[in-house]
Amino acid sequence: MIQILRRLFSSSDRLKTAAVLERLPRHIGVIMDGNGRWAKRRGLPRIAGHRAGAKVVRAIVQRANDIGIEYLTLYAFSAENWRRPKTEVSGLMKLFEEVLRADLEQLHANDVKITVIGDLDNVAAGTKRQFQEAIEQTADNSGLRLIIALNYGGRADILRAVNALAARAAAEGRFDTLDEDTFSDSLWTNGVPDPELIIRTSGEMRMSNFLVWEGAYAEFWATQTLWPDFSPDELQAALTDYQNRDRRFGGLTGEGPDAR
Repeated sequence: MIQILRRLFSSSDRLKTAAVLERLPRHIGVIMDGNGRWAKRRGLPRIAGHRAGAKVVRAIVQRANDIGIEYLTLYAFSAENWRRPKTEVSGLMKLFEEVLRADLEQLHANDVKITVIGDLDNVAAGTKRQFQEAIEQTADNSGLRLIIALNYGGRADILRAVNALAARAAAEGRFDTLDEDTFSDSLWTNGVPDPELIIRTSGEMRMSNFLVWEGAYAEFWATQTLWPDFSPDELQAALTDYQNRDRRFGGLTGEGPDAR
């Protein structure tokens, strides 16, 4: 692992290697914001910003996999994004298909496992089929688990889980007290540890319905950088900042699960 990091970082960054290795979050969530503004500032159509953002996804996924991040959740398309112009939505769906076709073999070769959270029933048939193919092809991989939040909303997921649990209880004639573990197991993210770090680009300071339940204790890191300009170096800056925070979870310094 140290040899990999030495290749990744320039000589001026090597002193940071120990810090990068010391206390990595297992799960990072990313709200990829700013593609439209990036394109507008350049007089380009919004889809050009999304295409530029897709290139950044490749670089961030590669860096996360190289340094040993276990889970990376990318907020690709929210349930609210259907309100955008139809041309932008259809362009995004086609872009998802295009990127998956182009990158799937390399992701598979890099041992990346692809999963999706969100309601795929309303997603374009071709897009849904492409994601299903990626999920099936990478199902046995054991490297980075790349989780794509597609047609996803945290509140919708909570309501879906509550309704499913209520229906099961009614069918079984049992209404036991619900605990956090049982509820978490009913979410789309079941089996995935809660994110320790959530990154948001473009300077916005809100969660936008992303991992509402799971992100309750996540560290939040925001940058003014628009997503198409985000880089692996900035990901490293977020990780360094995370490692310097004292995560107390309501307790005292040094008593949380990350205490050293």
